[in-house]
Amino acid sequence: MVLLLMTAGSVFADDAGLLISRANRFFSPLPEAMPGSENDTPERVALGKKLYFEKRLSINDTQSCASCHRLEDGFAGVDNLPVSPGAKGELGTRNSPTVLNAGWQDSQFWDGRAEDLVEQAKGPILNPIEMGMPDEKTVEEKIRGIVEYRDAFVLAFPGDEPAITYQNIAEAIAAFERTLITPSRFDDFMNGDAGALSETEQRGLKTFIKIDCKSCHDGKLVGGETYEPLGKENPYENQSDPGIYTLTKDEIDLMVFKVAPLRNVALTAPYFHDGKINTLDEAVRKMGKLQLDEELTDQQVSDITAFLKALTDKNREQYIK
Repeated sequence: MVLLLMTAGSVFADDAGLLISRANRFFSPLPEAMPGSENDTPERVALGKKLYFEKRLSINDTQSCASCHRLEDGFAGVDNLPVSPGAKGELGTRNSPTVLNAGWQDSQFWDGRAEDLVEQAKGPILNPIEMGMPDEKTVEEKIRGIVEYRDAFVLAFPGDEPAITYQNIAEAIAAFERTLITPSRFDDFMNGDAGALSETEQRGLKTFIKIDCKSCHDGKLVGGETYEPLGKENPYENQSDPGIYTLTKDEIDLMVFKVAPLRNVALTAPYFHDGKINTLDEAVRKMGKLQLDEELTDQQVSDITAFLKALTDKNREQYIK
């Protein structure tokens, strides 16, 4: 019996080694730092963290970045609502994406209209539905009027005159967000730890690769780097939001959205740009049909879901339901 167990374990380890090699063809472990962080200082990051939670950046002092992109108590950079309420209670039109690891995405927002974290940080503050501030000058004057920020900006942006500018507000928030790096057991697996994923999770990874989910969900974030039509093989039920077409007016962009990154996906329900898909199982099954024209079996859905849960930040895994 001992010999049989050892043999089975050896086979499992051999299979895992092959899977590690294959996984590294399509995915990669998270690096230690995000692009742009080489210019970040502890003072800039500390300021950015304070601004990230600063409700006085909104028109009525009720809304901060953290209101929709929560980080406390196991939240994964989202509020787990289909769409989020803004400073005046009006609902947004798209599901709030996670800020965790976001600096590695090709662009920001579902339609990619912001090229990086700095440009993204500028958007919600002036969005009339979200934080509702009327213009950049009003934001600058409001923050300049708060004594605690005056020295903090000078320390974070030495040599800038004035130090408190809308650009620097966004730069500081982005510096903080570049610290939100969440390695998972999948990173350990790709780095050679064959036991980091269970047999079920490895089976899910194999299925994820085999049925070609990795054609869109690949790279560091298992997504977040390309744009695809939602409903490539079969139409998505909700056609009210035409995606990138709203910006380009080019019919080729109808229902095209940025591919969502899948790291921490087990904690970011509900899913899709409209937040209408409630569970991870449902999202996996629906994506199989919409994008691949595959009627996934219950076993395939279960295995893939198990693998996706292994993409969760190791410090947040306890919060998976």
